[in-house]
Amino acid sequence: MSIVENRKAFHDYFIEERYEAGVALEGWEVKAIRAARAQLKEAYVVVRNQEIYLIGAHISPLGSASTHVTPDPTRSRKLLLHAHQIKRLIGKVEQAGYTLVPLNLHYSKGRIKLEIGLARGKKQYDKRAAAKEREWNREKQRLLRTG
Repeated sequence: MSIVENRKAFHDYFIEERYEAGVALEGWEVKAIRAARAQLKEAYVVVRNQEIYLIGAHISPLGSASTHVTPDPTRSRKLLLHAHQIKRLIGKVEQAGYTLVPLNLHYSKGRIKLEIGLARGKKQYDKRAAAKEREWNREKQRLLRTG
């Protein structure tokens, strides 16, 4: 079940591979995510010291979450993957043109997971071609319904 999606990622990138990663969260963050107060719009994924981090994801704290913790809504959060997956991703990201983007935050067996995509950036003409294709498909559906 999806909590929040990053639709902009599909507009800006060609997603070539997908990985499901656990996210190291604090208690107040889990409560806020369960209340659907998370946002991935400005988020991105980076590699630091052979580890993968989610940066820029905004999780708004609940007013009643905790009195003794000072929440930081946009802190860096470590992503949990198998070592062989991390090595593979690091190898791909070091190649020119590849980047890691967060795709969606979802539940899997009661746990909160982040789907990340190994992506290649789209050029402006690719975005225009995708928009033209979308418009044509809409027009086709319209013609089929009326005809």
